[in-house]
Amino acid sequence: MKFNPIVLSIPIFFLLMGVEILIERWSHQKLYRLNDSVANLSCGITQQISGLFLRVLAIGVYVFLYDHFALFTLPVNWIYWVSLFLLADLAYYWAHRMSHEINLFWGGHVVHHQSEEYNLSVALRQSSFQVVWTFAFSLPLAIIGFDPIHFVLVSAYITLYQFWIHTELINKMGWFEYIFNTPSHHRVHHGRNPKYIDKNHAGTLIIWDKMFGTFQEEEERPTYGITKPINSWNAVWANFSHYADMSRDLKRITKWSDKIKYMFKKPGWLPDYLGGYQAAPEVDKSTYKKYDTRSTLSLNLYVSFQYLLCLAGTSIFLFSQKLPDGTDRFTTWENLFMATLIAWVVVNCGVLFENKTWIRISEWLRIFVFPGLLILLAYLYSLSPGYYILAGGYFIVSFTWFTIITRQQHVQIAS
Repeated sequence: MKFNPIVLSIPIFFLLMGVEILIERWSHQKLYRLNDSVANLSCGITQQISGLFLRVLAIGVYVFLYDHFALFTLPVNWIYWVSLFLLADLAYYWAHRMSHEINLFWGGHVVHHQSEEYNLSVALRQSSFQVVWTFAFSLPLAIIGFDPIHFVLVSAYITLYQFWIHTELINKMGWFEYIFNTPSHHRVHHGRNPKYIDKNHAGTLIIWDKMFGTFQEEEERPTYGITKPINSWNAVWANFSHYADMSRDLKRITKWSDKIKYMFKKPGWLPDYLGGYQAAPEVDKSTYKKYDTRSTLSLNLYVSFQYLLCLAGTSIFLFSQKLPDGTDRFTTWENLFMATLIAWVVVNCGVLFENKTWIRISEWLRIFVFPGLLILLAYLYSLSPGYYILAGGYFIVSFTWFTIITRQQHVQIAS
């Protein structure tokens, strides 16, 4: 395809988030925190740039099976489109459900559940590796004979539909609740309360959960997040933290048969000699506190400034992937280079809120490297003098601003 429906929807995502924030301010609700929102959006960014390298799984295998093993040549009519939608939505349900019920797969989905807030930015908090574990669930549609482009469009719709249901601002929706996934249903899915865990896996149609016994009505508002909070704003670590936990557990498990079981049993499973299944604990709302970090206004504004530049640059990069004839604009190595630079920014922007020593060193290095790279590219490709001015202005602003922030942090530590 010459376009990515998800990427094209980015401006709409931010417009709706802006509306939600305005309503939040007007109604005096606390739905957003800057550090949490930056971490959510950063996970979305890393998912999009990693998708540039994993798209062979996301669609390449589907195309191969369709071209070589499709059983039928299906007429494209309304029955075709309704059937494709229902089967794609059903495939999503099972892929999503197994992402919760198989420990190995959970590592590719847990990122989406790590936020302890529930707002539209959480919809964009996606895992970079989920496609590795879930792409196969849709492959039967290729063998049946559903065209890859049609499959991509319908799958994109199922994904886009789920954006609006990540909100606290919409309550019950009457008859609509009986058929479709709604904010109320999906709030349950994001709850860490034991009765809410592994419920409501639907994409678009909630009927699948009702058919297969995983439906749970929203009763009291959930406590959001995962049973073992990540306690970090680092988007890259968010994608690896569960696998790091798995690695530690696998070292403790002595039998190879138990190691295999551990990977494919439900999250929380351990052999009896290590204590057996670790059920999700009840949430004591009187003592429960969300993970949070304190930061100065100057740091908040600095991170926001750097992050807005990163969002703009990433959007331009993603929108520029294809040439007018549909071929790739960038080589794999160029994509990898840009992905590394983007990941550097989003990690720094998140971890700066944690005030770790290593992140200050990383940010100082980045402040020098990024303008230097822009100047080098301007020289190599004989770009206009404006790029030199842009690089110099960015360096002066960032260097001065971060110097002030660093001195403020030293004063706070000393006091």
